[in-house]
Amino acid sequence: MARAEGLFGQTVDRIGGEPISSRMARRAPIRHVDLSLLLITMLLTVFGAVMIFSATASKQEEAGLDPASFLKRQVIAAVVGVVVLLVFSTFDYRHLKTLSPIIYGITVIALILVLTPAGDLVNGTRSWFRFGAFQLQPGEMAKLAVILAAGAYMAERKDGMSFLDVLAVVGMIGVPMILIFVQPDFGTMLVFVFLTASLLLIGGAKVRHLLFLTFVGLVAVVIALQSNVLKPYQVERLTAFMDPNPDVQSAGYNLTQSKIAIASGGFGGQGLRAENTQTSLDFVPEQHTDFIFTAVGEQLGFIGSAALLVMLAFLMWRAVRIAAMSRDLFGTLIASGIATMWAFQIFQNIGMTMGIMPITGIPLPFISYGGSSTITNFMAVGLLMNVHMRRFL
Repeated sequence: MARAEGLFGQTVDRIGGEPISSRMARRAPIRHVDLSLLLITMLLTVFGAVMIFSATASKQEEAGLDPASFLKRQVIAAVVGVVVLLVFSTFDYRHLKTLSPIIYGITVIALILVLTPAGDLVNGTRSWFRFGAFQLQPGEMAKLAVILAAGAYMAERKDGMSFLDVLAVVGMIGVPMILIFVQPDFGTMLVFVFLTASLLLIGGAKVRHLLFLTFVGLVAVVIALQSNVLKPYQVERLTAFMDPNPDVQSAGYNLTQSKIAIASGGFGGQGLRAENTQTSLDFVPEQHTDFIFTAVGEQLGFIGSAALLVMLAFLMWRAVRIAAMSRDLFGTLIASGIATMWAFQIFQNIGMTMGIMPITGIPLPFISYGGSSTITNFMAVGLLMNVHMRRFL
């Protein structure tokens, strides 16, 4: 028995050379559950379900369909997400270091298969597998797969990141990123770009290496815009937000309708399922997915929009806080990667509805309709819970 000096006769601090606090934490990590993270996750999920129902019910009723059909599918995805959250929070996350190459390999195979006739073609994009009434988007799951794979690789670089290590991480993330770009899914691909920068920065890459990659990236963007790499409609959507007088009949239609919807909400909003609004008249395309924030702005106004932003900010703060509290680099990289993923999606999604960011197909975490996105976000919360509960081990 190892002993340590203490006050009031508390001399025994270690048994078998191990701190008692560590033994107790290992036996009962559930004692360190982040209840605030669970609460904000549930609040955002409920908020998102309400907005999805409000944005889709009128259109479904006009078509003679079940007005709650989108809501029901979202609730099913949320229930599956809760199960996934519980699973990913139970085992020690450090075991994922060994499993990360397998997870990464399965993800890459799925991204390849979705490009074949096995994938479901929707609006010119082959990004989903269809299973009856449900779809699975491997690109969403790939976000966490690259966080785990790159994080596991960088966590083993005890002597710092060499330039070859930086190239290895770029290549590791670049493979799924290119496969997603080919689908084409430009919005999801951009998430991988920011994940690469964030993980390398936190993982210990040298400043000169990051500057070199930034230069290469800017050159690649210029080449892509000036060549035929991007399709004309993609270029129009990406640049429409910079045009002070966009063509409202084509590339500028989504942005114009989005701005009108948000502006019409005013301070208090027009109310859920209000009549003769951009939402009820179905003027905003893809409002229940990419443009869900327009429904929030129009129906709940500035107050509702601000409340949503506060909740999302709190979610982000918990992820950053968990990254700071993690006792190992792998846990820090997992939490930081998730924080980056959410931060970019939140800023990009809300920004594009207000005309300050290019229009890309990217969901708002926990708010937009989509089973794959919802389950992936719950999985991310499970990983955050895992790192938080084992921060003393």
